[in-house]
Amino acid sequence: MSLIRYLFWGIFVASFYFNPFILMSELGAQTTPKIIGEYKSWTALKYKEKGKLVCFISSSPTRWSSKPKGVNRGDIYILVTHRPSFGTRDEVSVYVGYPFKKKSEAIASIDGKNFRLFTDEKTAWARDSKTDKKLVKAMRSGNQLVINGISSRGTKTKDIYSLLGFTSAHNIINRTCK
Repeated sequence: MSLIRYLFWGIFVASFYFNPFILMSELGAQTTPKIIGEYKSWTALKYKEKGKLVCFISSSPTRWSSKPKGVNRGDIYILVTHRPSFGTRDEVSVYVGYPFKKKSEAIASIDGKNFRLFTDEKTAWARDSKTDKKLVKAMRSGNQLVINGISSRGTKTKDIYSLLGFTSAHNIINRTCK
């Protein structure tokens, strides 16, 4: 449970990273994420951003590996976010705990189907909402998600996520954030 709380505070603090003035002017407009359901490997949450409802689901890898072995990494997790007031649904964000190699792509694999993700710093995303939708559809029917990436130092990583509970968690944010 403490890892989940740590993750949510990290997201909350990171939301101010790109504009420090937001912290001073809009702190009252943000709320701490509230858990609305826990489903095996996935947690569903909601919060208000500038008075607008945001829902997301989150998971951490069940295991990960790197070549070379023994590298230090920060927090590793994946989010699927709905921001209905902005017209955003099923936005997939992958946080790998290290800066990606510049101009590299991460590969998300679900039961043999691959999706190319663009990278920026420590995060990977689908290039467009159409790809997000395809990725989420595969996650809903899949068993395992594997994220492969390359760090700025050339370290190859493989993060393995269980998709058990994904569909139930996704269903609750679909109902909560219409």
